[in-house]
Amino acid sequence: MAAASYINPRSGANWPADRALWRAPDDGGLLGLTPGRGLTRDEIERSEPSLWRYSAAIRVESARRVSLGEGFTPLVETEWEGRRLLFKCEHLMPTGSFKDRGTTVMMSHLKQAGVEALLEDSSGNAGASIAAYATAAGIRARIMVPESAPAAKRVQIAAAGAELQEVAGDRDAVEQAALAAAEGSFYASHNRQPFFLEGTKTLAFELWEQLGFRAPAAVAAPCGNGANILGLHLGFRELQEAGEIEALPRLHAVQAANNSPIRTLFDGRTLPQGPTVADGIATAQPIRGQMVVDAVRATGGSVPVVGEEAILGAMRRLARSGWFLEPTSAVVVAALPQIPEEDLVLVLTGSGLKALGVHAGLLGVAG
Repeated sequence: MAAASYINPRSGANWPADRALWRAPDDGGLLGLTPGRGLTRDEIERSEPSLWRYSAAIRVESARRVSLGEGFTPLVETEWEGRRLLFKCEHLMPTGSFKDRGTTVMMSHLKQAGVEALLEDSSGNAGASIAAYATAAGIRARIMVPESAPAAKRVQIAAAGAELQEVAGDRDAVEQAALAAAEGSFYASHNRQPFFLEGTKTLAFELWEQLGFRAPAAVAAPCGNGANILGLHLGFRELQEAGEIEALPRLHAVQAANNSPIRTLFDGRTLPQGPTVADGIATAQPIRGQMVVDAVRATGGSVPVVGEEAILGAMRRLARSGWFLEPTSAVVVAALPQIPEEDLVLVLTGSGLKALGVHAGLLGVAG
């Protein structure tokens, strides 16, 4: 394992990653990590049934990792409306969402760097994930969420023993409240702390291994702040640079039409904005938005947008086919008419147990 350093992509300055940072010390902006060396198939720890089988490419000390057995989720071939598709079942992670993939690496780094208490802001899934991993690590956690966050996600955060703080306003108001409070506690923002992407890049490694050491032609994932898209791009680039794949898959970043800032950055078109049932990707100002657009463009991908009725319809059809998912996961299925290509992986990001109220509403029963 090669050591990582924090790097400011604007100034080129870097700092050892033996301490925890969430912003650049020189200008206060976003941080990245120095490039990783990638992974070869011979370096996979095949006896390890989790994403830590790729520890050779994960730049934290794996012997002291904070893990709940996350990763190596099923890749299921299915027929959907006459098409052969692959569903990547990230909703089967320990806390019910893909966020565990980034959280395990980020929390391992923070624990190893000596963090004892942290602050996080979230629409729900990341907060639930960080609450669970924080208690596993023995780290005190305060999690800020919107008052409108689904009850299941708020309960999950509190059940893990974190301090739950509900904030009036939308997802971006919660982030502003967290930034104001960050001076008094380590701000473990999963959208800002670059070790989170060091975890989500393992999604690319898993797809490559599960497909017999090849890359798919394309991957579609729900996109809010873009942790999956950025992680996929990072991971597949590392595989390409290690000589394990020739071409990068096309990356499709799917957004709700009612909340589509990435689409606006991508092609300049602004749609009417409003509330969306896909709360997990509802953010008006994605802080790594241009990076997401650059990743999509670099791979020849797209930014499909889908309406509320299409999201709910896809969620209903998925449930009637045995796939119990939250609305955010359903957006990739709703977007299929806009992604007419073969050898396509759809990333299913969150469990339907996160959205019992929405499912109850569709069924006309008490939630």
